[in-house]
Amino acid sequence: MIRYMAGRIVYFLPILFGITVIAFIVIHLAPGRPTDVMTELNPKMSLEAREKLAQIYGFDKPVVVQYGRWIRKLVSGDLGASFVDGRPVTKKIAEALPVTLVINIMSLVVIMCLAIPIGVRSALKRGSFFDTGMTVAVFILFSVPGFWLALMLMSFLGVTLGWLPVSGIVSLDFDQLTPVGKCIDILSHLVLPVVVGSLGGLAGISRYARERMIHVLHEDYIRTAYAKGVPERIIMYRHALRNALLPIITILGLSIPGLISGSVIFESVFNIPGMGRLMVNAVFTRDYNLIMGELVLAALLTLAGNLLADIAYAYADPRIRYGK
Repeated sequence: MIRYMAGRIVYFLPILFGITVIAFIVIHLAPGRPTDVMTELNPKMSLEAREKLAQIYGFDKPVVVQYGRWIRKLVSGDLGASFVDGRPVTKKIAEALPVTLVINIMSLVVIMCLAIPIGVRSALKRGSFFDTGMTVAVFILFSVPGFWLALMLMSFLGVTLGWLPVSGIVSLDFDQLTPVGKCIDILSHLVLPVVVGSLGGLAGISRYARERMIHVLHEDYIRTAYAKGVPERIIMYRHALRNALLPIITILGLSIPGLISGSVIFESVFNIPGMGRLMVNAVFTRDYNLIMGELVLAALLTLAGNLLADIAYAYADPRIRYGK
């Protein structure tokens, strides 16, 4: 297993390099430069001054030269400074990343705690009222746009009923609250983002679990276990569910990069200072260094998700042997 992990990590390096090359070229092919944001609102900025500013930041050089400078900094652990406020990209990401991770990890926990039991029960009660109702609910959740659902929940639970806050992660009087009050305040701000972030995944994972369980329940070893008189609970959760989880492990591994990219919509709607909103602002301001920093992080999470999924496969299915 250790040899396999080491081989995969070495294999990931050229993939990461290729991702950064493509992303860097695509970003620089887009119209406009970061210096345009600095000069467009200044009517006194002459054309010569704009060109001089572009030379200072190196935008007059070919893209290959610019990439070479950026990759040398990346190897040393430096993602550069933001073109908007001059702050290091690593610090801006470090400030926004915990918020996004907390929300999305909570969403994943909600998804796994609800989706798998729903999928298993739907498979066991195939064709029942419960199964039909869950199928209809899944199609509805799949078809509802995330931003629309967020706005509806904000309007009904936040504005109409006033039960939950609809913006940010803390209240204006957060500093005056007691420690218990601060915890309650943060949790109340997280309810709506977590609900919006988990409903789509809940629909998908529950359907995958249902279809896989239906397939596994028709396997010969399940019939053999029933014939031997093994209790149904053991058959369901020790034998059938373990094999049914294999495709779900893959989906969860691929969902790791979504911890960042998937938060763009609800962080923008709920005005949450996380990675999603940070990326949106970076795109609008053409902040090349910040965009590349977030893309590198997303690529690393994608590769790490694939590796974790492969490792989880080995533990879930003893037939898989990576040492060969």
